[in-house]
Amino acid sequence: MTLTLHSSSPDDTRAIAAALAPLVRPRDLIVLAGEMGAGKTAFAQGLALGLGVDDPVTSPTFTLVRTYEGRLPVHHVDVYRLERLVEVHDLGLSELLDGDGAVVIEWGDVITAALPVDYVEVFMSFAVSEDERSLVLRPVGHGWSTRFRSVEDALAAWRC
Repeated sequence: MTLTLHSSSPDDTRAIAAALAPLVRPRDLIVLAGEMGAGKTAFAQGLALGLGVDDPVTSPTFTLVRTYEGRLPVHHVDVYRLERLVEVHDLGLSELLDGDGAVVIEWGDVITAALPVDYVEVFMSFAVSEDERSLVLRPVGHGWSTRFRSVEDALAAWRC
């Protein structure tokens, strides 16, 4: 089961993520994947905004993890610079996932072997023009699968 969406701009990508935010629960994991520059950080910004984060959300490429307070904490993780899978443990990912917040991982597809079995993957790719993107959402595991119909309803305006 997948859901393919169309984004016509970075603001559109943020709006898609903000529309998903009401469905996000504590301990949820959102894995962002795709090409460099495809909109992973814009998606994280929109999700955080939709979860009530007031602070500016920036890519945690060099700090690896940033936490923002909103309706629930948002732990924004970027694993692009990790060289070995074992480094994921050093991030404290399992502790973040056991807390009361949601975890968003940029480049998360490169560490799927170290992830729990329950997450939603958002794969982003370039579309026709420079600003257009295709986003494919795919639930992995039980938690997101059980509410995927709600995800489809919330994001229907961007469906391809």
